Amino acid sequence: MTGSIRRAWRATAVLAGTAAVTTLLLSGCGAGHYAETSLRIPTSVGVNADSADGSFKIRNLSIDYLDTTGYPAGGNAPLSVALYNDSDRAVTVRVSSSAARIVVLTNAAAASPSPTTAGPTPTPTGVESPSLGGSPSATPPEAAGSPSSGGSPSAAPSPTAAPEVPAEIQIPARGFVVLSRATGTWLQLNGLAAALPPGESVPMTFDFGGTRVDTPAPVAVPLSPAPVATPVVEEEGGAAHE
Repeated sequence: MTGSIRRAWRATAVLAGTAAVTTLLLSGCGAGHYAETSLRIPTSVGVNADSADGSFKIRNLSIDYLDTTGYPAGGNAPLSVALYNDSDRAVTVRVSSSAARIVVLTNAAAASPSPTTAGPTPTPTGVESPSLGGSPSATPPEAAGSPSSGGSPSAAPSPTAAPEVPAEIQIPARGFVVLSRATGTWLQLNGLAAALPPGESVPMTFDFGGTRVDTPAPVAVPLSPAPVATPVVEEEGGAAHE
C-alpha cells in the first residue's frame, strides 16, 4: 500500500512539472509574437489631424523624402496628403505655411521646367495659349524671329513663368481628395524659408471654408535605408584600405 502511494505521488509531481514547462513555453511564444508585431512598419507615414467638430480631416500629411541632405533654403518641397470633407456642404480648402513663400497646387507639367528651344514652343493639343486680350491670337512675324521692316531680325520674346497662385482645393460634401505625386497632382511648398533636412517638420494651415486646422508636416522617412559608407581601416605601416 505504501509503495502505491509513493508511485502516485511521483506521477503527480511529473505532471505538475510538465504543466509548468508548457506554461513557460506558451509565455515565450506570446512574447515573441508581440515583439515581432512591434517591429512592423505602420501604414500611416504622415500626420493626422481633425477639425474641432470632426467635419474635416487631414490624413497622412508628410513632405516627400528627398535624400539624406534634405531640401535647401529657397527650394521647393512636394507634399502628400488626403483631405476629407464629412460635412453636408462643399468647401474650398486654402493651404498656407509660414515656412515657405507660398503653398501651390501643382502637377508634373507645371513642376518641370520648360526647355529653351530656338524655334517656337509647341502648344499641346486641346490647350489654348492665353494672350493679353483674353483670347488666342496669332503670333506676329516679328515675334517669331523673322526679319522686320528694318531688315534686321528681331529676337523672339523670352517665355515668362506662370504666376504662383495659393493652393485652393474644392471638395464636395461627403467627399475627399488625395494629393500626391503618385496621383499626378500635389501640394508643394515653394521658396522654403530655411533648409529642411530629414527628421524636421514645418507648420501648415488648412482652412476648410472658415474652419482652420493647424498641424505640422514632417519629412517622410525613406522607403529603404540609406547606404552606409565602407569604413577606412589603417593597416600597420600607414597603408589604408576600405
